[in-house]
Amino acid sequence: MPLIFTAEKAAVLRFVFDERRKIMANGSFHFYSECLKRMVTFQIMIPNDLPSDWTAINPQYQRPMKTLFLLHGFSGSQIDWLHGSRINELAGKYNLAVVCPAGENAFYLDGPQTGRQYASYIGEELVQYVQRTFGLAKNMEDTYIGGLSMGGFGAIHTALQFNHHFAKVFGLSSALIIHDIENMQPGEQNEVANYEYYRLVFGDLKELSHSSNNPEELIRKHLESKNRIPEIYMACGTEDNLLKNNRAFYEFLKEHNVLCTYQESAGIHDWTFWNQYLEPAIQWMLNEN
Repeated sequence: MPLIFTAEKAAVLRFVFDERRKIMANGSFHFYSECLKRMVTFQIMIPNDLPSDWTAINPQYQRPMKTLFLLHGFSGSQIDWLHGSRINELAGKYNLAVVCPAGENAFYLDGPQTGRQYASYIGEELVQYVQRTFGLAKNMEDTYIGGLSMGGFGAIHTALQFNHHFAKVFGLSSALIIHDIENMQPGEQNEVANYEYYRLVFGDLKELSHSSNNPEELIRKHLESKNRIPEIYMACGTEDNLLKNNRAFYEFLKEHNVLCTYQESAGIHDWTFWNQYLEPAIQWMLNEN
């Protein structure tokens, strides 16, 4: 059921939170990753230290804290969401712990090379580490994943590959580029990268369409095995170069009867658009829209 705020209570919530949102527990955390064979860093926000006079009037704090793993885009880092978006504010507003890992430019995929198991790092190792260390993400129903651009692809792929950990997933302007690169030849390149890069990240491009690196293939396998598929939320700007990719994936989901909420509106590939849809994505995630 959607939460209903009176105008007076909503005004109080906005004022109190605007005044105190910067005191939320947050910071960088470092640990050794067995998947990546090195020390890694992630950002974390935990709204467990907000003043009681604020949480007392916010119904989100009448339930256990939920956890969102939030993935950055190509050429970004684990601090992008903190600097580019309202996630710090929204974490406090919705009683949501937020974990922002670094995915480098690896599309959050596992590779055969030692230290390149990015999907396993995000979808298994980091989830378990956050469970052990912070007592968060203890069950699938309270654990979510989302991202933008490359991180949107990574979030969708990770939620499908590790469907036992994530209840729902959202992708904003997701870089669903499998069909753009599957026929690329050695020596070729597009506006983002060359063949050699895509070969390293995605594996043999000739086999990519039927590879486990393809979210569509993961969905086909889940359907064949009658496995659970997390609900998906997608949003993309109508002036975004990735619009056709997002529309095509949404059509694929509809054809296969996979639950998906899809939205698009005027916008390009930038933080203005992502901030427009970040809170609606969180509200959808929490069943409040």
